[in-house]
Order: sequence, then C-alpha cells, then structure tokens
Amino acid sequence: MVSHRTYRRSPGFPRPKRTSLQKKIVFLVMGVMSIFFFTATLTAFEPAYSLSSSSVNNMSNHIPMESLVYLLGNENRYLQQSLPDGHEPPSLMPIAFELTTNINPEDPRSLLGREMPGFSLFDGRIVTAGEGADYTNMPVESAPPMEVLLAEREASTERLDEIADLKESVPETENIEDLPVTVHIIHTHNRESYLPELQNADEAFHDSVNITLAGERLGIELAKHGIHADVDTSDIGVKLDDRNWQYSQSYDMSREIVEEAKEKNKELQFFFDLHRDSQPRDITTVEINGEKYAKTLFVIGENNPDFEQNKALAKELHDKLQHNYYGLSRGIFAPAVSGSGNNGVYNQDLSANSILIEFGGVENTLEEVYRSVEIFAEVFSEFYWEHEKNQ
Repeated sequence: MVSHRTYRRSPGFPRPKRTSLQKKIVFLVMGVMSIFFFTATLTAFEPAYSLSSSSVNNMSNHIPMESLVYLLGNENRYLQQSLPDGHEPPSLMPIAFELTTNINPEDPRSLLGREMPGFSLFDGRIVTAGEGADYTNMPVESAPPMEVLLAEREASTERLDEIADLKESVPETENIEDLPVTVHIIHTHNRESYLPELQNADEAFHDSVNITLAGERLGIELAKHGIHADVDTSDIGVKLDDRNWQYSQSYDMSREIVEEAKEKNKELQFFFDLHRDSQPRDITTVEINGEKYAKTLFVIGENNPDFEQNKALAKELHDKLQHNYYGLSRGIFAPAVSGSGNNGVYNQDLSANSILIEFGGVENTLEEVYRSVEIFAEVFSEFYWEHEKNQ
C-alpha cells in the first residue's frame, strides 16, 4: 500500500508572487503613455536638437499654477507655504495624459476641435467670466468680403452732429489741449457699426456712423476727467483696399498707425483698440438702474509673449467695472492663438498697457454704447490717476 504524504510549506517560506490583472492593466497604460511622452518629446525638438522656449512654455501652460507650485515644493518645502488652505495634492495622471496627448480630459474641445469642422473657433479661453459669459457667446472673428465692408449704406447724420458739438465744448471748459496726450485710441475694424443706426441695412458696417464715434466719445469723456486722448479715426477699410490687402490684414494696417503715433509722441502710455461685437442684443445688453447699457468685453492676445501685463490691466478694469456697475463687463477673453481669422496678438506687443475692448453688439444703439463709454471713462480715470500717483 502506497502511502500519500501531504507536504506543507514552512510558514517562513514565501509564496511565489503573482501579477494581478489590475497590475497588468496599469503597466499597459503606463507603457502606452510612455510611448506618447517619448514621441511628444522627440517632436518638440527643433532641427538643432534642442527644446525651444515656446515648446516648454506651451507645455507648462497646461499645468495649473497650484499643481506646479506643489511639484516644485517637493524640492523646496518653502514654496508650498503659498498654497491655499485645504489644497490637495494634484492627480498626476490627468496632467501626464494632457502633456503627452494634448487632450484635456475635462475639456472636450481639445479633442472635438480637431475632428469637427469649425469647432476650433471655440478654442479660445475665458480668462475672467462676467455675468452670463460662456463659450457659446464669446466673439468670433469673421472677415467680411471687401465689397460688403465698403458698400455704401444710409445712416442718419444726427450722431455725427452730436459728436461735433461735444468736441467743440470740451476744450473750452477743460483746457484739455494744454495737457500731454497719454492715451491713444484706434479702431482696427473702423467700419463696424450698429444696425439701429443704419437705414434698411442687413450688414452692420458704415463708413462714418460706426465704432469710431464711440472712440471719439471716449476721448471726450476722458477729457472731462483731465486725461488727454488722441483718437485715430482712419478708415482702415479704405487703406486695405488701396493696397489690395485682405480684411484679415487689418491689424497689420493699424499696427503702422500705432507705431507712428508712438514715434511721434513718447508720452503715450495707454492704447485702446475699440470694436463692436457680432453677438445679438440679449447677450450684449444689460439694464442698470433702469437704463440700458451696451456690455463691454476685454480681448487679450495670448500670442504676445508679454500678454500677462496686458491681462493685468484688463483684469483691474474689469474688476472696477464689476464693483461699480455689476454686469456691465462680460469679462476677459483670449481667442485662439492660431487658425483662420485669428490674430492672437492684436498689436498688444507694442505696449504693456494695450487692450482691445468690445463695446456692445450689432443690435445695440449708439446711445447705449455712449452710456457704457461714459462709465468706462469714469472707471479708467480712477485707475489712471491712481497709476499716476504711484509713479
């Protein structure tokens, strides 16, 4: 009879380790991500086999500031003292995934923008959101055909007469001509107009009744606060046509004008480019104390390497508007830095104190725009004199 013995493992002898299905999946995911990361690193190299500063900057822009401070704080604990109370360590997986694939798991636009025609128009970024602001009602740059831009349209001359009368009265009462010119106002899309001011028009463009009237009114209102502004009313549409340039080259044309103004006057400190948005009335209008106002929107070009300084100015003005007249500002928007129709700079690289401001939309009246211009002048003058005091 054969006896069967049962051999038992000694308690001190380790069992053989088995790789779980979960670990296999993790290793597989990490392996795929490593391939993506390696490929992304190779494609980031320039012909000279060195990483460009722009590539590094673009990669770092995808990392939230708090997460970046936390990561650096692992090497220098002093840095983590600046983190807000209750801050939790960042999840590295979403950050690594976004860096390697350029897809933000929390923002479907980063994937859909490459797959759906026209969706890339929404690639811009809301820097600061005002009341009711979201990606569906941000401005979209569109280039009208030159024949549409330059077409003759009828409009009342009443608005032109109003501006002429106001311009004559201000220097007499404010002695504005004796002050240095420190603000430059331009209108890159100078023919942008407002439908209620035109007669039987379906396109909001006009050669004289247009956004330049808002600029002239701003110059008048600033003068009331002791600030001398130079308002350029050049017809950039005509200048483009004379050179056989496209509408998309408008900023190249206005750049020449701003550069010439800077060369002639070294005392210029602030540069405002005024525009009219294409959004409808319900998005661009607000009621404050029983009066209708055309909303403002600040636009910042992030393709400018020093855009943070321009953004700081826009943020301060937006905050002041929100504090004094809540709902007037739609916020601060940074359009996509590339793509058809996108400029990404807006000549803001010419000065740290340069911003683009949208006053109302196609369905606003100039009266509503003027009310907003008056408030903006009030808020900006407050900022301006604080700035002068600290110089």
